[in-house]
Amino acid sequence: MAQDKILVIGSAGQLGTELVVALKNVYGEANVVSADVREPAQVRKEELGHFEKLDVLNVPRLAEVIEKYKITQIYHLAAMLSATGEKHPKHAWHLNVQGLLNVLDLAVEKKLHKIYFPSTIAVFGPTTPKINTPQFCSMEPTTVYGISKQAGEGWCNYYFRKYGVDVRSLRYPGLIGYKSMPGGGTTDYAVDIYHKALYAKQYECFLAENTYLPMMYMDDAIRGTLELMHADSHKITIRTSYNISAMSFSPKEIAQSIQKHIPEFTISYKPDFRQAIAESWPQSIDDSSARNDWGWKPEYDLDKMTEVMLKNIKIGLEKGTIV
Repeated sequence: MAQDKILVIGSAGQLGTELVVALKNVYGEANVVSADVREPAQVRKEELGHFEKLDVLNVPRLAEVIEKYKITQIYHLAAMLSATGEKHPKHAWHLNVQGLLNVLDLAVEKKLHKIYFPSTIAVFGPTTPKINTPQFCSMEPTTVYGISKQAGEGWCNYYFRKYGVDVRSLRYPGLIGYKSMPGGGTTDYAVDIYHKALYAKQYECFLAENTYLPMMYMDDAIRGTLELMHADSHKITIRTSYNISAMSFSPKEIAQSIQKHIPEFTISYKPDFRQAIAESWPQSIDDSSARNDWGWKPEYDLDKMTEVMLKNIKIGLEKGTIV
């Protein structure tokens, strides 16, 4: 591990912000390079360490960064999420698919050791079984985000089988963390609600109260990602993307969990276009393949997550470390 050089593309996002820190703890600060299309906020620069401004659609620049740091692994996180992608569908498709192909092509050319590609429950659709959605099933995604990620899964599998690229992937549920603000996803209400609970004591939710979605606390997502990437290659039986899950809850239930700490907190509901997106996704996920293949097991449930989120958002906003 110590000899690997890691490049995290999309490091300024919700997942990338925390993944970089975890990777530095494993590989050492000198061996992890952060990259994003935008400069990080000042408060993030120290955490990110080595940083390169990079558009993954710029192949010569991407190749330059790989050569400069002698990169051996890439975590390719750059993507346009579900709600934002519906506003800019063609750009979302181009960024999400062509960006991945650029990374995969350079992985072949530069003989990189491993590639990580995050997928999502958005690859599923209205014909997908909603309860305990299986690893293999009908998908038919209805958003450009889901369509692009499903295509990305196929490309990952293709490059593994045709070129031997050791590419690995997880289908994340909604990810909830306190170190960054929401980034344009349909599940992001479950981040925003904690901020509003602390400082406004009320929240207007863009989903209906009993809309169940699979969710995961960020610490579990980071740990699961690293466990997958560190697993022996012979244990990885799925080269599209693994189902992974931790908990499922509705806006009503997360509000009730918050009210255990902030009794005066109130929630109202005003569903918008994201309601249809949410209704096309699973309510719960069967992640038995991940559990059986490489030992996945979540550690956080809703109430444990709520306690940690409220505590750390308050500290982070007071210190100015949440951006």
